[in-house]
Amino acid sequence: MNQALQDVIEHREHMIYELRVYRVVQGRMADLLTRFEHQTLPIMARHGFLQAGFWTTIVGRTEQLTYLLAWKSLAQRQEQWAAFESDAEWLAIRKSTEENGPLIFEIESSLLRPTNFSAVK
Repeated sequence: MNQALQDVIEHREHMIYELRVYRVVQGRMADLLTRFEHQTLPIMARHGFLQAGFWTTIVGRTEQLTYLLAWKSLAQRQEQWAAFESDAEWLAIRKSTEENGPLIFEIESSLLRPTNFSAVK
């Protein structure tokens, strides 16, 4: 767990979580994982994103990447996504890594609020 997210959890601030599921083009999972690990995540970190975890599916739809982001507010989420999506480095990386076609064919995003009895706040 990254330190920023750990600090939030220790101070018991209630967060909004964003669950994102990327449906990956057949045969492109390795490319997507490499892009996230080496290129996307450093840019997200620079824009203040707090990631709570990334998963690949072992039972069910295997060509998908699921991850969870933590936000202090909806306004923070909107601001940071806008900054990320207009980041010149990100736009160049996305273009170069998709020269042979897209990596993702569908994105599902849900915003989640922890219940009172959730271990994760």
